[in-house]
Amino acid sequence: MRFKLGLTGSIGMGKSTTAKMFQQLGCALWDADAAVHRLYSAGGAAVDPIKDAFPSAINDGSVSRDALKTLLSEDPSALKTLESIVHPLVQQDRAGFVAQNPNKIGVFDIPLLFETGGDQEMDAVACVSVSPQIQRDRVLARGTMSEDTFAQIRARQMPNEDKVKRSTYVIETDTLDHAREQVAAVVQDIERRLRDA
Repeated sequence: MRFKLGLTGSIGMGKSTTAKMFQQLGCALWDADAAVHRLYSAGGAAVDPIKDAFPSAINDGSVSRDALKTLLSEDPSALKTLESIVHPLVQQDRAGFVAQNPNKIGVFDIPLLFETGGDQEMDAVACVSVSPQIQRDRVLARGTMSEDTFAQIRARQMPNEDKVKRSTYVIETDTLDHAREQVAAVVQDIERRLRDA
């Protein structure tokens, strides 16, 4: 892989949309959430080890996220066990992605990039950002989350201003066109850095 760009941002900041913009410009995209989804699906590498540790979390041959959530709320110490199963498998999935894309700029869509120390493995980090008001409006407009749940999720994530400070690039996602312009500028800058290296 020619270059690894970590892409991060808090809930409602427009990270998934921005990730697709990078993909449209020819970057290879690895999505942490999609990787976990693959691992949890029927036949996925996480199903058997999770079945051994938490038999009640398996439903129709795949891992039930709802059952896992219930399990973890009843026994918070189970999280360590779950992470010890899932993290190495996610790392393996990511290593496979890197090996399959030797000539590409890779974009790694990882919501908790800084929180998990994943930024250490990247050549640069791009953070998507909008005002707290736009963020709140976007999340609540989805109609899938209450104000309380949104507040809880935000409390678990590193504050946006800290992510922005630690990032190489900041992409303001206030409008699609503005975001698209900035994504193109980031890709151009990476290409320039690779030429000058």
